[in-house]
Amino acid sequence: MLRYPALLLSIISLSIPLISIAVSIAASDWFSIADNALSDLGHAIRSPVAPIFNFGLSLGGLLVSIVSVLHFNRMHKVLSIGGALVGYTLILVAVFDEVYQNLHFTVSVAFFLSLAFMLLIYTYLYRNPLSLLALTLGLLSWMLHLYYRIPRGAAIPELISIAVVIPFYIDLARRVDLAMYDP
Repeated sequence: MLRYPALLLSIISLSIPLISIAVSIAASDWFSIADNALSDLGHAIRSPVAPIFNFGLSLGGLLVSIVSVLHFNRMHKVLSIGGALVGYTLILVAVFDEVYQNLHFTVSVAFFLSLAFMLLIYTYLYRNPLSLLALTLGLLSWMLHLYYRIPRGAAIPELISIAVVIPFYIDLARRVDLAMYDP
């Protein structure tokens, strides 16, 4: 039996979508991180890398949901529900790509709100001021983008919002493993 199954699966669940994003960006000379949204890479008609991008997001979303349901519920049920919501909305972002226009926008907003919700849960449960700072940084990046068009595209605030959640997601998995598998 693996010694740290939650941590290992959580790292895999992050790595797959992040690698698919990186590969998609590297293979798309038209993509500008300052001028595009990440979802432009997943446009089923206009992007030749859409299968790579959308498959990575959907598989990552499935794995995040699995981590949440199998492992996070051992700590707090609300973490399990919140994590499953993050995973499910990530799957929806992949399924309803930019071809679906308003529906894609709606599920993308739901995904980023679910990330914020998970950070709020983490902040409340663990009283960690760094998670509140991370949430604030994510929100500030979106405010700059939405109100001042800095940057013009959404990719940078999208990546910031994802990056600020990662340490706390990994910490949750570590906490589960320490509580369940370490004496």
